[in-house]
Amino acid sequence: MDEHEAIKRMKAGDIGGLEEMVACHQLRAVRTAWLITGDLASAEDVVQDTFIQVYQRIHQFDGSKPFAPWFMRSVVNAAPKSTRHNAPPGQGAPTVDEAWFESHFAQGPSPEQQVEWLAFQQQIRAALLRLSPRQRAVIVRKYYLEMSEQEMSSDLQIAPGTVKWLLNTARERLRGLLKGAQHD
Repeated sequence: MDEHEAIKRMKAGDIGGLEEMVACHQLRAVRTAWLITGDLASAEDVVQDTFIQVYQRIHQFDGSKPFAPWFMRSVVNAAPKSTRHNAPPGQGAPTVDEAWFESHFAQGPSPEQQVEWLAFQQQIRAALLRLSPRQRAVIVRKYYLEMSEQEMSSDLQIAPGTVKWLLNTARERLRGLLKGAQHD
């Protein structure tokens, strides 16, 4: 089933259309929400709630436009709100199972390079978690969802200059945090 058919089914009240959309978009949505919330359980909750809202409000969706940007905008907008209701992020990193390590060590770079890359990713994640939820959201929009400043301005319903300011402030803070982590 393609995306348009799944949307038609949802608009007709068929939950099977939602199941198809979950299968297509859940992984990217959880990763996106996790980058903002810093907590896997919160990210999963945000995405689940967003899928439910999408199903309830699918009649508002313009079927002539792509679904993913509309849906991901909802996820990105909901994620910072969830951090206000939870404990501070970063209270423990999610564990990665042994199969993941085996599959990644069996291919590509050496284990030493992978450990260095993982350490660097952990530094970035730790630095991201020290940003405000709003700053994390703008960084995720720009670098993970690859949104332009104009798209972000439209999405956030704020002036382009405000988007530039938010993005610049977030990048400066992130840069400072990463430099500080290198000196530790």
